[in-house]
Amino acid sequence: MRNLLTKAGLFGSVSVAFGTIWWSQQKTESNPITSSAAPNPNDACPASLYELQLVQVLFRHGARTPLKSIPDVMEAQWAPSLLEAPPYTHINYVVTDLKGGPQPRSPLEDNYRKNILSGGSFAGQLTTLGMQQLYELGETLRKKYIEETPLLSPTFSSTEVYVRSTNIVRTIESAKCLIAGLFKQKQKDIVSILTEEAESEILYPNYHGCKLLKVLSHPRWAKLSTLPGIAEDLQSILSALGIAAHQHVDFILIRDDMVAREAHGLPSPLVLSSWRNKVEERAVDMMCSLYKPNKREALQLSVGPLLHVLLENIEKKLQDNSAEANRKLFLYSAHDTTLIPCLMALKIFDMKWPPYAASITLELHKSRQTGDAFVKLSYIGQDQHIPGCSGVYCPLQEFKQVLSAYSLSSERYNSRCNSTGLTEP
Repeated sequence: MRNLLTKAGLFGSVSVAFGTIWWSQQKTESNPITSSAAPNPNDACPASLYELQLVQVLFRHGARTPLKSIPDVMEAQWAPSLLEAPPYTHINYVVTDLKGGPQPRSPLEDNYRKNILSGGSFAGQLTTLGMQQLYELGETLRKKYIEETPLLSPTFSSTEVYVRSTNIVRTIESAKCLIAGLFKQKQKDIVSILTEEAESEILYPNYHGCKLLKVLSHPRWAKLSTLPGIAEDLQSILSALGIAAHQHVDFILIRDDMVAREAHGLPSPLVLSSWRNKVEERAVDMMCSLYKPNKREALQLSVGPLLHVLLENIEKKLQDNSAEANRKLFLYSAHDTTLIPCLMALKIFDMKWPPYAASITLELHKSRQTGDAFVKLSYIGQDQHIPGCSGVYCPLQEFKQVLSAYSLSSERYNSRCNSTGLTEP
């Protein structure tokens, strides 16, 4: 099985989600539609019809070092100086488990630390640029939810803001930098960044924690680089780059190293410039083949528990009788392979790889006239008209119906993950 995964290009994958498969082995469509539509499309200012109740932001970490350099080509020099934290990103924070106890061990981070890149930096580490990107995302949220719409207090309060991250240094640091930008380093409480044990993580497709997802995904991984079109293009670019046949390289690995270099102004092999668009296209094609929406169960097991949590947060806010009723902002620091299947489940994936610091923002509104609940979703700052919703301001019941095909409670998720019965080929 390990050989099978290696042939699938697993060690070149760009996200912690793919790293979970590696770890487990060691241990044993439409474009986004921008609109301001509302139930009354003739209203010049539809936002005035609604009162904002709650915001949830699911975001990708900032720019980082690659997870692995492209073999047999000129390596970029990833000096540790590229990882220095700007003073304005510093806050008083602590990393805990979900119950406030000690931070769990992170086998994935341990694996990243074993891979030292040319220049001396570790693989997959948030860079100064990445920290700046998340600080700026925080500033954007500040302008929208503190200055323009006074939802949040201008000083961080743990009663208002919930922060959760995957237990990976780059996502934890990204959350910290976002908070620094959002509140301009002003805080009356210590910021608790909550993390989960690797086996139970739901902020990325968890191939180690969900046995059935692992079984469903492995055959697809094995075939990704052999799919028609992808296989021919891969052979051509490997030949152009002079990469030996025995090296297990795929378009996702190539894209990861290429984009990381571009973001930081580091040199790339000249031949990559003519292949840049094709690399991007084929990497996305691979992801689409992995998370085919018509193969519902794999997509459901990848993001179902996370979608359930987002809906649960909305329900608790509307009930207004829980200890979390005062929460106004939920922040989830995650990965590209979190966002892609989420966008696919929502049927708004634009066939473009989510850039560093990309975010999905889910707002809960109440109609000022009727008191009915509506959801508005945006991706990278652009409002989305979700298929199945009657408008950009989507009635909550319609939104719940849209997600019903993929949302999974923790009980159902655990039951399916431990099942040996397959419903997909």
